[in-house]
Amino acid sequence: MRFKEKISVVKASRVAKQPPRFFYLLHFMVLSNLTVSVAQAAGLPATDELTLESIVVRPQSQVLIGIADSASEGTVTAQQLKARPLLRPAEVMEAVPGMIVTQHSGGGKANQYFLRGYNLDHGSDFSTYVNGMPVNQVTHAHGQGYMDLNFLIPELIGNLRYRKGVYAAEDGDFAVAGSARIDYVKSLDTPFLDFTLGEYGYKRFLGAGSHKFGDVNVLAALELVGNDGPWDQSENLVKRNGVFRVSSGNAYEGYSLTAMAYENNWTATEQVPVRAIENGEISKYGTFAPTDGGKTHRYSLNGEVAKSDEKGRWKANAYLIDYQLNLFSTPSGLLDGQHEQADKRLTWGGQVAREQDINLVGKNSTLDVGVQLRHDRMSELGLYQTTNRVRDTTTRKDEVDQTGIGIFSNLNTQWNDWLRTNVGLRWDGIKSEIKNKGGEFNINNGGTGRDHQVSPKLGVVFGPFDKTEFYANWGHGFHSNDGRGSTATTNAVDGSSLERIPLIAKAVGSELGVRTQLLPNWHSSLTFWQIALDSELVYIGDEGVTEPKGGSKRRGIEWSNYYSHDGLILDADVAISHARFNVPSNGGDKIPNAIPVTASLAVTHDTGGQWFGGVRTRYIGAYPLEETGALKSKAFWATNLKLGYRYDKHIQLSLDVLNIFNSTANDIEYFGASCTNAEGAGCGGGEGIEGRLIHPLEPRSVRLGLRLSL
Repeated sequence: MRFKEKISVVKASRVAKQPPRFFYLLHFMVLSNLTVSVAQAAGLPATDELTLESIVVRPQSQVLIGIADSASEGTVTAQQLKARPLLRPAEVMEAVPGMIVTQHSGGGKANQYFLRGYNLDHGSDFSTYVNGMPVNQVTHAHGQGYMDLNFLIPELIGNLRYRKGVYAAEDGDFAVAGSARIDYVKSLDTPFLDFTLGEYGYKRFLGAGSHKFGDVNVLAALELVGNDGPWDQSENLVKRNGVFRVSSGNAYEGYSLTAMAYENNWTATEQVPVRAIENGEISKYGTFAPTDGGKTHRYSLNGEVAKSDEKGRWKANAYLIDYQLNLFSTPSGLLDGQHEQADKRLTWGGQVAREQDINLVGKNSTLDVGVQLRHDRMSELGLYQTTNRVRDTTTRKDEVDQTGIGIFSNLNTQWNDWLRTNVGLRWDGIKSEIKNKGGEFNINNGGTGRDHQVSPKLGVVFGPFDKTEFYANWGHGFHSNDGRGSTATTNAVDGSSLERIPLIAKAVGSELGVRTQLLPNWHSSLTFWQIALDSELVYIGDEGVTEPKGGSKRRGIEWSNYYSHDGLILDADVAISHARFNVPSNGGDKIPNAIPVTASLAVTHDTGGQWFGGVRTRYIGAYPLEETGALKSKAFWATNLKLGYRYDKHIQLSLDVLNIFNSTANDIEYFGASCTNAEGAGCGGGEGIEGRLIHPLEPRSVRLGLRLSL
């Protein structure tokens, strides 16, 4: 959620430079080499016969030494997530070192994400894929990159692979702070039924199982969730979620076809002014808007296939997603009243890639080349003023067709026992066609926006030296801006003039890092990173306009640790970041809601015996609420606990205690203008009264679970 701020529009400096010529020359040589290999495979004449040895230089294992392309990437296993206590499905993302997940509204809305000094809002600078399908939504009614992960079923996650920074050629739009790829399992050891009951009306049912028919695995799962929450007005959340998957083979030779269906309805308690709580107008868990909330659905079908040969493998996927959101919010109390953001779209696309073993100047190498395509057909993209969820007037309504194409290549070369390199090159093109369908001041905001970018990448790895490797990475990346901003010349709210905004905001990043195995079973990584972003342009869904925020620079340090032995898994990390605007505004250069310090410690233990469990605590440091940094949030710790007992092989009991020490901190804090019931809708001369707005942590709650294995 974004709030109205009195800011000066600053022109961002162009930090992205043209890539060096050697990137183009090198990739031309490599692609030519690949063409020779393909010609030989087809029986066509070639001047030289290639004799290759297979080499793996990519992160396809849990071992940290010898397979990663950067110090800040990794894989989270199902075993790590199995005994981790979760308040919300999207909290699986907190397994990414340094990632923080919060919420400022109801349980059906996308979470807030924070990483590397970025307030990612609902996902604007971190890209996520589930079973090969993109989750981030382009040109979204509420916010660019909207990443709703409420459809995740944590028990089905097989692994979560993450990368930070802009260094992977496979990653395109939104992969500025990083990216994650979540894959579901293809089969389960045994079918099960889960029943969970908790305080505040929480109830959950999950039934899942799989069966093998010859070489074909069939998996099915059904999840039903209800929750009222601790709020004064019941959340009335009702979630329905299903998965059906057919698969065979493995990641190198096989296929999968997955159908998913997710629906959610809820009533939201938004952030509220602190002064209304302090003067007793409402309680800490109160609200001024009894009809905020919404409904959403996500129906999808995707297929993945992999085929290997003597030189490498092909992999391809295709997806179709039917998505809709109707979100009702009163973000500033009575200041602007309630509005509805409506998003109805059909998204389709896919990827075809080839992983090829080649010989480069006598050295064993692996080359990836691929093409990605995504098209979003948005039949309704609207902003409406409403009363109790009934539309009164149309601020803006559009139909949008947006297409993105990405072409990438990535070359990994092992030069000798202690040196390997990773060279990538990516091209992206975006086209957005806007058709105005409603709104008094929206009639001239249609048209076509286009933009493209070339993104070179480079990584160098030295080692291993006594189970230690050193990394250096550099690259270009980007996030797209809302397509409506690329054609709009008029503010849809008041008719004032606007400048058109580029479709792409460029980023340049670099990092130095080290991975080491300090002791048997203990792996540690230390990373120093920095990133510059052309412009933090964002689409303000609450106002129907794109707002220039100016260029920014961030830098930081991350220390991550992983220990595993005899059923014990320990994850510990600390992240420190420094985030600043290039040009000060509103009296300062601090970036609001950029968290400077985070830390977490997760310990799980499961030897397969009767008892198992886990505990996780996280720390969020105080962050600036406005550009001067004079106003800050309050730092806090929060801890969750899970304890389980296997009565026998068919019956398992569990106890989750969330926010075990009953921290009274706030899940999120903002600074902005608002009006309360006592102040009236016209408070502050119609401009509202500025102050802190908060959404509190949910108080301590207990959930009891029963699993019946069939």
